[in-house]
Amino acid sequence: MPGTAARPDPATTHDLGPVSGLDPERTRQAASEAARRAAAGVARGGPRGSRGARGADLDRTRAIPVIEPAEPVDPVDPEQTTQMSPVAAIADGEQAQPPQKAGRSLLKASGTMAIATLISRITGFLWKAMLAWVVGLGLINDSFTVANNLPTIITELLLGGVLTSIVVPVLVRAQKEDSDGGLEYTQRLVTLATVILGVGTLLSVIAAPLLTAVYVSGGDTQANRALVTAFAYLLLPQIVFYGLSALLMAILQSKQVFGPPAWAPVVNNLVIIGTILVYWMLPGELVVDPVRMTDAHLLVLGVGVTLGVVAQAAILIPALRRSGFKPAWRWGWDSRLSEFGGLAAWVLGYALVGMLGVIALTRVATAFEGSLAIYQNAWLLLQLPYGVIGFSIMTAVLPRMSRAAADGDYDRLKADLSLGARLCTLILLPLSVLMTVFGTQIGISLFSLGEGAGGAGRLGQALVVSSFGLLPYAITMLQLRVFYAMKDSRTPTLILAIMTAIKVPLLYLCPVLLDDEQVVLGITFVNSFTFVIGWLIGEIWLRHRIGRLGNRALWVTLGKAAMASIWGGGAALLAAQGIGALMPQADGAGTAWVQLIVGSVLCGIVTLGFMLLLKVRELDPVLQRVRRMVGR
Repeated sequence: MPGTAARPDPATTHDLGPVSGLDPERTRQAASEAARRAAAGVARGGPRGSRGARGADLDRTRAIPVIEPAEPVDPVDPEQTTQMSPVAAIADGEQAQPPQKAGRSLLKASGTMAIATLISRITGFLWKAMLAWVVGLGLINDSFTVANNLPTIITELLLGGVLTSIVVPVLVRAQKEDSDGGLEYTQRLVTLATVILGVGTLLSVIAAPLLTAVYVSGGDTQANRALVTAFAYLLLPQIVFYGLSALLMAILQSKQVFGPPAWAPVVNNLVIIGTILVYWMLPGELVVDPVRMTDAHLLVLGVGVTLGVVAQAAILIPALRRSGFKPAWRWGWDSRLSEFGGLAAWVLGYALVGMLGVIALTRVATAFEGSLAIYQNAWLLLQLPYGVIGFSIMTAVLPRMSRAAADGDYDRLKADLSLGARLCTLILLPLSVLMTVFGTQIGISLFSLGEGAGGAGRLGQALVVSSFGLLPYAITMLQLRVFYAMKDSRTPTLILAIMTAIKVPLLYLCPVLLDDEQVVLGITFVNSFTFVIGWLIGEIWLRHRIGRLGNRALWVTLGKAAMASIWGGGAALLAAQGIGALMPQADGAGTAWVQLIVGSVLCGIVTLGFMLLLKVRELDPVLQRVRRMVGR
């Protein structure tokens, strides 16, 4: 039923963006957000038996609290912190909310978590850049990328989406209602999850050649199928550790322990960075013809990356013991686990639809050397602004949308949707223009070292042709949250299915219409174009569902932000051309860095100046806070 179905996490399961379906940072943040939303739902509802007959009926019909799916970024909820970010300040300035003591206690260490999130993203990007520097953006990188995506996708199908969408709310409710604080239920859950993950891991390792054949096409592929299979044997054991780390994070965060889960992905990334350094120091090169499982390069990279996931799970165990949880095998069935069957259907459907898109994109990209690695790194760069900024916007607006939907107040729901879309526009559109202007410089400055130099230019070009998708992606995600706020998990799955049905044929047209070197540009363009389609579909569906959205304020903000961004981008482009004329090596990494730094600062100043000149009213709360700080 739409009213009770739990919701998949689009940010972790779909193919709207990156090839991988689940990464350590996304797992941790999805569980964190789910735990907070579930705790809030239980707190609002109160204990069973305290609301009379009507309350009991509600408990029977809604055994699992409805939560908003998480966004794969900063776990800090601006509504629940005493020191809000500028983005949260904008939302707060437009519709102030009373302070919540529970929220402040939940995120007392929010500053630490924000730092952990930022460091996690930086170190995650660093190891991917280092891999490009060491092995290049060609066959080895493509083969490793395909194999390293397999455990994340399979984990998502086995447990990931179910965990973040269904298990966490029930976990919180069990802690609130069970006499033992949910200990036995949690032990049963860990036991069941370990068995499922263990069996899934074993079967996946056995089926590694078959999985490779699904994702890598025939003889025309530029990813080495034998190398992908060899990597898969070493990387697929990650499944059990990915799943367990996600579950342990959920348990900790349901107990309001947020520090260790926030830092665990950083440990993973640091282990991988160390692995790549060891790989770099090995004599010789990885031999791909023939591929040997005893090759030291293969073993170091495969085993080392898997050990990173093991470390991510292991570092959570001491914190778990300190929280009061006692790990123990506990067999038997809890009646609440039986509720998951129907609820997990749409979660699984969402993941399966997304996986079809992943398979299509991977098969097209691996037919052209370096394309998959270039695509994934370009998408990673495109996600950075959304990951750092977009989540602050989401967390500022999501609780308000949920309250409006719960009250049946569609006018307020539409107003909050408009607010979120305007804030996304205000911040992400200038960054999109900046990436369009300086995409080539970004690619060259970050990836032109070592073996990555050959593909750095194409990576930058891929960023240029795909940057327009940043804002549509954010608004599409926001629209999906509106459906989730209305307890509808079916519509987002249908929207994703339509987007995938459009995306897959366009992906297969890229090799037909474009030269080999340009196929990756076509893939990244199609990916961003799909978000534009998603924005339009979401707009039409929402209008049918809740009436006219009243987007006049959005279009006004969009027009002003576009005008200011164009002026800022134009000024930055002129500055970059001047720097290029003065520098001795106009196409070198040094020149690219100077152009990028000077151009970014100039673009920001000019864009902000024009926004102030055009009186963009969404800036008013931030300006008021700045004036108060200066006045002190």
